[in-house]
Amino acid sequence: MDALDRVVKPKTKRAKRFLEKREPKLNENTKNAMLIKGGNANLTVSEVLKDIYAVKKPFAVLYKRKNITRPFEDQTSLEFFSKKSDCSLFLFGSHNKKRPNNLIIGRMFDYHVLDMIELGVEKFVALKDIKASKCPEGTKPMLIFAGDVFDVNEEYRRLKSLLIDFFRGPTVPNIRLAGLEYVLHFTAVDGKIYMRSYKVLLKKSGCKIPRIELEEMGPSLDLVMRRTHLASDDLYKLSMKQPKGLKPKKKKNISHDVFGTTYGRIHMQKQDLSKLLTRKMKGLKKRPAEKSAEDGGATPKKSKSA
Repeated sequence: MDALDRVVKPKTKRAKRFLEKREPKLNENTKNAMLIKGGNANLTVSEVLKDIYAVKKPFAVLYKRKNITRPFEDQTSLEFFSKKSDCSLFLFGSHNKKRPNNLIIGRMFDYHVLDMIELGVEKFVALKDIKASKCPEGTKPMLIFAGDVFDVNEEYRRLKSLLIDFFRGPTVPNIRLAGLEYVLHFTAVDGKIYMRSYKVLLKKSGCKIPRIELEEMGPSLDLVMRRTHLASDDLYKLSMKQPKGLKPKKKKNISHDVFGTTYGRIHMQKQDLSKLLTRKMKGLKKRPAEKSAEDGGATPKKSKSA
């Protein structure tokens, strides 16, 4: 039995708090990523992992030691590291003659590998090679995807979903203009994926809306897709299932039009309008002729006494 699986009941308060943080929640914590070097990682792969770790911080764990493993052949070591460090995303870097400058990006579901996509690095420009100001640590990026293949091809569609999951960062309730200062741009064209990162500069424009300029700050990657390991449709659908507590409750008899106006429908019992009480006015009083017509005939008038 695995050492991590033997923990059933905590013996200390610290262990109890540790296990409570890992319990399932309605609103899950921000996903952490682990960056692992293979047994034969070269300098380029190491620099790529360091730069992506700098972009992903503080929601990332960088393993400095080399680990001899092949994710497409044996996934047990990745699942062990995932459970140990509580990370549901991973980036594995390796290098060999058959697949030089190799990156494997993937994600976990219930501490088991869900998706894996192998990418080859053809060109790399590090953060330190671009002399420009950098964004502070923990900045939430804006993600932009260009290319029809991201919506047409199933493998590229999964890659887009995986990249969004990897770089999206924490969920924020509000957005301020000054916080929109980091852009990650992915372009898919001619079988290659180009990753570029920019810093947003807000400059004076003479009005309330500032003039926006993009300044490249790194890292810059030219990638090519190699192998893929995608989850089945049933497993992928199960991993995206939301708990009942997060689903919005359906409100009956309420509809919305195109302009966003809310309409409500009220159900009432049938009313007898003849017994409806109205305001008593002299002008609404019935005349004697109307009363006699309702009674079915005219009643004889009383003779005045002499």
